[in-house]
Amino acid sequence: MPPIRVESSHNPANQEGRILLALSDIKDGRIKSIRAAAKLYDIPRSTLQTQDSLTEWIISMDSRGAAPRPSTVREMANILLAARGTTPPLTVGVNWASTFVNRRDKLQSRYSKRYDYQRALNEDPKVIREWFLTVQRVVDKNGIQPEDIYNFDETGFAMGLISAQKVTAIETICADGYSLPPCIIFKGQVYIAGWFESLNFPPNSRIEVSNNGWTTDEIGLRWLQKLFIPLTNSRVRGRFRLLILDGNGSHLTPQFDRICAENDIIPLCMPSHSSHLLQPLDVRCFAVLKRAYGRFVSDLARTGYNHIDKLDFLADYPRARLEAFQPNIIQSSFAATGIVPVNADRVLSKLNISIRTPSPLSSRPSSRSSQFTPKTPKTAIQLEKQASMLKELLKQRSHSPPTPSKRMLDQIIKGHAKALHHTALLVKENADLRAANEKKRQKRTRSTRQIAHEEGLSFEEGLQLVQQQIEPMEADRVVSHEQVDLPQQPIQPARRAPPTCSGCGFRMN
Repeated sequence: MPPIRVESSHNPANQEGRILLALSDIKDGRIKSIRAAAKLYDIPRSTLQTQDSLTEWIISMDSRGAAPRPSTVREMANILLAARGTTPPLTVGVNWASTFVNRRDKLQSRYSKRYDYQRALNEDPKVIREWFLTVQRVVDKNGIQPEDIYNFDETGFAMGLISAQKVTAIETICADGYSLPPCIIFKGQVYIAGWFESLNFPPNSRIEVSNNGWTTDEIGLRWLQKLFIPLTNSRVRGRFRLLILDGNGSHLTPQFDRICAENDIIPLCMPSHSSHLLQPLDVRCFAVLKRAYGRFVSDLARTGYNHIDKLDFLADYPRARLEAFQPNIIQSSFAATGIVPVNADRVLSKLNISIRTPSPLSSRPSSRSSQFTPKTPKTAIQLEKQASMLKELLKQRSHSPPTPSKRMLDQIIKGHAKALHHTALLVKENADLRAANEKKRQKRTRSTRQIAHEEGLSFEEGLQLVQQQIEPMEADRVVSHEQVDLPQQPIQPARRAPPTCSGCGFRMN
């Protein structure tokens, strides 16, 4: 008699069916607890608990404006399985996410629709109201203080006026006016020692490299773990911190969300295509930042700079940050977006803009000096003022029509004004050229030594690695110098050469 083949209870298809039966009994009330269902259907209790945790995570992500894709659900499921510590770690199948969603009544899958601008004009007020209700609910439920509300986003810059090379900066601001140090992302594979010699960046600023100069999931995780969490832990007023992200949710990966949950950080995504209305960084700070940086680049171009490189960016970007991330600008950004304090009308009022006719300016009688005191004009404004007073004085003394003398006086005044303008331009151009030459001189002193490192570096870490590379080289240089030094010979007194014949050159003794 042939042996009877017994189907293993660990078969994936068989286990999936038993999970469905267990969930159905729990839902209908035939089984009261997860423990009883797991024992009855021979299912690991951790499996049901893990799936419940995954369901809660999906609902939480959707409530925060970042409903996950099936691939993201699979990734999170694999993370939960890896946390069990099995060797090798278990993974779910390709279609597991769809099956999981279908057997959970709380979950539904929908196709994402293309964003239509005309439709968005009609739906934006409703979406924005729901966003503010979500913000208010999260703040009230978790007791989040205004000092614990942050907004972070990335923005791109061109190296020069027409350069195709881009650099990305990750910036973070707090509702109380505080700004975190930036994270700069360059296109490249290695780190250059000269990058970390800039003294204008705030402490704990970071530099990362990527293949295209854009951020990646790994860079986002390092920013969260090495910059945001350490620098905000000491500033926490309540228990939770609220981190507002842009609407595409690209940063909110399962690993990112898990680390946030472990550190009492609540990431909240804005509605798609609404950052120009709802994101504090976009509303005020980034506009001031890019305007200031563009002005600095234009100034360099006028002084003869043909190429803006990474060192130029590192020199000018901190100056632009000083103008953009001032406490009053940051606080007004959160107020203008209706986040702190929560006020949806601050944004909804911008969707219905009424055209107003400006009131005419009231004319004020001009007061003229009755007494003319001649002084040597040193600026164009002083020249114009004195010329006007001189003409008024001549007009009071002589009521005759313009004479050649008056026309000649006008030409002299005009020529003097041109000379003053030309002098001012030359002074400014000379100062710009001096500053540009000084900047080029400082760039030539920067080290171009490469730093062997795979992950991003803060400025302090970069300088430490540079110092570690320099010390062995200097020690070798000292040792080699000591080895080639010969013992000093005693100094011999100078002796006069013996006389020689001027004709044949014979040396005479």
